[in-house]
Amino acid sequence: MATEIPPQLTMADIDLGDLRFWTRPLEERAEAFAVLRAQPAPVLFTLPKIPFLGQSPGSWALVRHADVAEASRNPEVFSSEPSATSPADMPRWMDGYFNSMIDMDDPRHAKIRRIVSRAFSPKMLAKAEDDIARRAARIVDELIEAGGGDFVSRAAARLPVEVICDMLGIPARHHRRVVDLTNIIVGYSDAEYVGATVEYSRGTARMGRLGTLRMLGTVASAGFRLHRLAAQLGRERRASPTGDLTSALVNANVDGERLSPREFAAFFLLLVVAGNETTRNAIAHGLKLFTDHPDQRDLLLADFDGRIAGAVEEIVRYSSPVISMRRNLTRDHEMNGHTFRKGDRVTLLYWAANRDESVFTDPDRFDITRSPNPHVGFGGPGPHFCLGANLARREITVMFRELFTRLPDITAGEPDRLQSGFINGYKRLPCTFTPPRPRG
Repeated sequence: MATEIPPQLTMADIDLGDLRFWTRPLEERAEAFAVLRAQPAPVLFTLPKIPFLGQSPGSWALVRHADVAEASRNPEVFSSEPSATSPADMPRWMDGYFNSMIDMDDPRHAKIRRIVSRAFSPKMLAKAEDDIARRAARIVDELIEAGGGDFVSRAAARLPVEVICDMLGIPARHHRRVVDLTNIIVGYSDAEYVGATVEYSRGTARMGRLGTLRMLGTVASAGFRLHRLAAQLGRERRASPTGDLTSALVNANVDGERLSPREFAAFFLLLVVAGNETTRNAIAHGLKLFTDHPDQRDLLLADFDGRIAGAVEEIVRYSSPVISMRRNLTRDHEMNGHTFRKGDRVTLLYWAANRDESVFTDPDRFDITRSPNPHVGFGGPGPHFCLGANLARREITVMFRELFTRLPDITAGEPDRLQSGFINGYKRLPCTFTPPRPRG
């Protein structure tokens, strides 16, 4: 079907490299991506020059579902090296903190992934199911005791961080610290987390010299502190393995050699960030979506077991907790009539691909019965599809089962959104509910 270009926006109104774009209401972003999908070829966006960072040559925005899927399944051309997450090249001294499995191509990526994937197998997740349910029940107990408040900190963030920390063997006393540090790492473009100032020049919002210095220092400090935690746990598990994921990683044999302490720490950081941030945002978005669409809540409650699987997929499609990832062209390549050149960068915009009118009927409608639902909310097909997708699905399911069984009228207020072109996050989300009668 033909794409109808919203009359309110034109190409002149859209600059994905401008920080202000990512403060626009989601409805305006949806209109902007519809305009981009209607273009005959990908559009090149440039980042403003950021002090102390390598100047970006620009990035081609892949906003169509077919383009995102094709690039994802072709890593020999669309490489994750040297970075899959940072739109600009970070200083080399920061690579030791953040360069991990997500920034690797096969064969090394595949070998490392095989080690980690054992912890996310269906057999291991089945063993963890009762534990996840107990944690969700306790979290809702404490939410009820608190009388509501911020749903993100009191509920949505707690379940995934507790689960991933337990898998890695991180003691409970460090859980709050892990949340705070991962907030900084994924919130690097939000002043609240990194203290960065934003300057406006020639109609573009960017970080100035002072803001960039603050951002780099704050993010590096967060990375260092997580590496230090990883080093401590790694030393303990090398000496006395316990069967947790940290023990598996530090004692694994990869091509005849073990992971170095730096390599292990980088993977550790990736797992605590990915295992916490994306699932917590899907849960928070889910509560807001069911608040804004009470008909869909009623539909779910009428047959929770029969509809929750479709509801989880639709929450992930509609909210797309990970907005985008970067890929790097290894050679000249033609895709869908456009020729990319070796050295080009592309941005896989999952949020835009999940609203593609050629794939999803009425894509701006939240519909938990949507079928089929071939979204790319866990990444596109290929070697970098989200390792923890099934764990995330289980956590979202368990949390909403507990919430809607015990607090069927829980509602969300207006969120405080993260300013980011990487994570579609809620920093805070107020919630209210009718207190249930005491048990027993």
